Amino acid sequence: MSIHHHLDDATIMAYAAGTLREALCVAVAAHVAICPRCRAAVRTAEATGGALLEDIDTVGLDADALDRAMARIETPAAARPAMPEPAPRTRDPRVPTPLARLIGGGLDEIRWRWLAPGVRSYEIPVTPGAGNLRLLRIAPGKAVPEHGHGGTELTLILAGSYSDVTGHYGPGDVADLDEDVEHAPIVDSPEDCICLVATESPTRFKGLIGRLLQPYFRI
Repeated sequence: MSIHHHLDDATIMAYAAGTLREALCVAVAAHVAICPRCRAAVRTAEATGGALLEDIDTVGLDADALDRAMARIETPAAARPAMPEPAPRTRDPRVPTPLARLIGGGLDEIRWRWLAPGVRSYEIPVTPGAGNLRLLRIAPGKAVPEHGHGGTELTLILAGSYSDVTGHYGPGDVADLDEDVEHAPIVDSPEDCICLVATESPTRFKGLIGRLLQPYFRI
């Protein structure tokens, strides 16, 4: 896999600091799992954050802080939140492990929902107010209506490819766009383009057709 489009530095710093919304975190984690360059950048950002913490003045703890911490550790397992289940075993190499944990398998097993001719979708649940996360499957030659964003939009290509005013995107590439970008991606691969799309606020479609489709896209 040859990756040409990577995460912005600001996105990497926010991810390392734990300040990204849940939907965006999933997209970042999925890209980082398959991109050595961004994975190294995240590690560097985490190390930088750790070094900064060492320079912060210490704050005294309550006298019973250790006792309360030990009590939580000794709480019976049944009373503690369950540990996350391991990633499902999947033979689909197109699905990064963080995403496989959420969809439970390969892309061919997805129950797609029809949105428009040549466009299908699969919504991935996230915490209310934590953004929107979904898979899109778009047929060759089809385009998403021109739109902008109310905030950050991350699109990770899993299969196929598309092009827009920002460039050409293939498997592994991530489009890290902000509210200043308006585009109309069109699939230029001979097979369907399947991508993971994370947004932190509703998409702003342009034109009458785009606005009519807004309730159906729900992104």
